[in-house]
Amino acid sequence: MKAVVIGATGATGTELVQKLQEDPEIEKIIIFVRKMPKKNLTKVTAYVVDFNHPESWKHFVFGDIAFSCLGTTLKDAGSKTEQYKVDFTYQFQFAQAARENGIRQFVLVSAYGASGKSLIFYSRMKGELEEAVRKLNFPKLVIFRPGMLDRKKERRSNETRALQAIRFLNTLGLFKNQQPLPVDKLAQAMINANKKCPEGTTVISGPKIFETAEK
Repeated sequence: MKAVVIGATGATGTELVQKLQEDPEIEKIIIFVRKMPKKNLTKVTAYVVDFNHPESWKHFVFGDIAFSCLGTTLKDAGSKTEQYKVDFTYQFQFAQAARENGIRQFVLVSAYGASGKSLIFYSRMKGELEEAVRKLNFPKLVIFRPGMLDRKKERRSNETRALQAIRFLNTLGLFKNQQPLPVDKLAQAMINANKKCPEGTTVISGPKIFETAEK
C-alpha cells in the first residue's frame, strides 16, 4: 500500500511518517514538504514543493491513502489570511488532487469544535475545510477532531501552561472531551482508523481518538 502525506514535518506528521515507516502494510510513503526533512527513512520519497502552485505538484499525488495533517498557528502565520491559506487552501488543494488522481481513502486532521457556522475564526476555518473535503466524495473519509495536542519536544511555553491547566481540570472531572492528546497517539489513531472504519465518512473526536489509537 502506498501512502501520501501533507504536513509530514509537523509534530503530528513526523510521528505519522515514522509509524507508517514501521507498518508492514505500507510499502511506500510520498510526502510533500517545503524543505527537505533531516531524517531519511527507507520508504519515504519527499517532494519539495511550493504549495502556492499546486499545478506543479498535484500530478505526484498518487497512492492508496492520503493523510492531511498540515497546520499552523495565527502567530506563526502572521495573519488570518496566511493561516487560512495553510490550514484551508493548501489542504483542500491536496485533497482535490488526491480525489482527481483516484485515491479512495482520505484521513483529515481537523479540530475540536470545527463548524462552518462558528463565530470563532479557527473553528469556522476547520469546519469549512471539513465541508469542502466531504463534497469531494471520497469512498472512505475519516475526520479527526482532536482537542489540545501534546507536542512533547515541540511544546511552546504557553502550550505547557495550557496543558497543565487542562490536565488539572481533567482531574476534577471537567473538560474530559478535551483531554490533551499526545501527537503519537493521534498518529497511531490515524493509521488504525483507516483499517477499522467502514466506507463512507467517519468523524472521531474526544476519548474516541484514544480508543482508536489502541491496536
